Amino acid sequence: EVQLVESGGGLVQAGGSLRLSCAASGFTFDDYAIGWFRQAPGKEREGVSCISTSDGTSDGRTYYAVSVKGRFTISSDNAKNTVYLQMNSLKPEDTAVYYCASRYVGPGVVTTIGLPYEYDYWGQGTQVTVSS
Repeated sequence: EVQLVESGGGLVQAGGSLRLSCAASGFTFDDYAIGWFRQAPGKEREGVSCISTSDGTSDGRTYYAVSVKGRFTISSDNAKNTVYLQMNSLKPEDTAVYYCASRYVGPGVVTTIGLPYEYDYWGQGTQVTVSS
């Protein structure tokens, strides 16, 4: 059974940092891309970042939304089947429920974060609140 469990959310002041974790079970990362999405109240779910090691690179291919590039860093520990999202210089507009999700890519190369409907499995989400 595929499961994704997020953790690490919380309340932080603007300019602060948080590290989110996504622990996966039921599959290995080799043929999958793992994405982070977020959804603020009244807004659509949007892609934040994505990582894929399906092309065999050790660090994987990573992609970021323009709004978080330079502030957020995604990384993967394949031995632990865990993906992290390090979030620095947080802003009030980063406030949202953050979800991790997986999508099967096989041996293909991932070139974008992708859209929510392209992802097969989702975690339950973790709340991130940034106060001004």
